[in-house]
Amino acid sequence: MLSAYELVLIDEAQRVKNIGLILKLIADLRLNTQVIVTGSSSLDMANEIKKGKKIYFYDNGIRNAILANFAPLQLRSDVGSLWENLMVSERIKRNSYASQYANLYFWRTHEQQEIDLIEEEDGMLRTFEFKWNPRTKSKLPRTFADSYSPALYEVVTPENFWDFIRI
Repeated sequence: MLSAYELVLIDEAQRVKNIGLILKLIADLRLNTQVIVTGSSSLDMANEIKKGKKIYFYDNGIRNAILANFAPLQLRSDVGSLWENLMVSERIKRNSYASQYANLYFWRTHEQQEIDLIEEEDGMLRTFEFKWNPRTKSKLPRTFADSYSPALYEVVTPENFWDFIRI
């Protein structure tokens, strides 16, 4: 069915049950179809951006093709975005394989405080910040902590990412 299309767009992917498994099956078919997956959401606070969107690709290669940028990592200015995209897509797959059906969000305020990924499951919040450089300092924004406490907070880097995606 998908082979009839050159491009398939899945918006609000975080709302699709088993999206990681579905995307893996699509990828395994090796169709000549590009699949673009997007998602957006935010929590509800007065100073939060309500309609923000982040676009993630199931495959960073598709992102690179759209940007026409296949340069090595050391020559790129978007390594942080590539890292974030990879970690979000791998976490979606991991959660699907583990039958862990968390709601996924990102969070940003008008003051540019941000959390890259929030998982909400059974009333518990797990928050993740993705940093390519392991020496970059990061902490849970106070605005979020004061409003959504308690929330687990983890910084994911190339040094500890296996713990983040391991089932």
